[in-house]
Amino acid sequence: MIKAVFFDLYQTLVRYEPPREELQARALREFGFEVSPESLRRPLLVADEFIYQEIARASLSQRPREEQMAVWAQYERIMLKEAGIEADERIILGLLGKMEQADMKLVLFDDVMPALTSLQGRGLTLGLISNADRDLTPLLSGLGLLPLLQVVVTSQDVGGTKPQPEIFQEAARRAEVGASEAVYVGDQYQIDVVGAEQAGMKGILLDRDNYFAEITDCPRIQSLAELAEHLASRPS
Repeated sequence: MIKAVFFDLYQTLVRYEPPREELQARALREFGFEVSPESLRRPLLVADEFIYQEIARASLSQRPREEQMAVWAQYERIMLKEAGIEADERIILGLLGKMEQADMKLVLFDDVMPALTSLQGRGLTLGLISNADRDLTPLLSGLGLLPLLQVVVTSQDVGGTKPQPEIFQEAARRAEVGASEAVYVGDQYQIDVVGAEQAGMKGILLDRDNYFAEITDCPRIQSLAELAEHLASRPS
């Protein structure tokens, strides 16, 4: 019986506005590379996996500035390699500087409010599990999510990060459910799905752009509207 549904935050509930691929494409044009924003979406997802693994290893904000910059430079290298773009260190550092100066804000995906409202109406406990190393209350309040989330657990709270089981287990404890009674939805296979499964939860991969068709050992959805439908057929 599923009693609780937990969510990842970045690229699951919220996205950047303007979209990152648009900012990266704009910056690349300034260095003489003509690429479409759409062609950078998958490369950014691959680079995201690297950065999430780095965050899981050690919080970036707790590292020296020089090390932080080295990690983000590697992020840019991975993105460029995946996009088939050969760039020297000058361009990589230039892109890094432009992305640091970019004015981005976090906004909800369009399917978030309808899906969470529907799930809450079914009597399910809803929560957030994030590797954020800061208090998310102001952000969640500004986005209108706080009334819909009964549990919010961050790596700052528990001193551990996804995919470590402790952070998932702490969320289940606060929701007063067993791990097997909970579902976790995220956009990263290793960090989110595998981590949740190892903690005893059911992991669901949110693959908004249908890039991960090769992953077949877990439920895979392209929209949170599908999540409501997926759970509707299960007892709750």
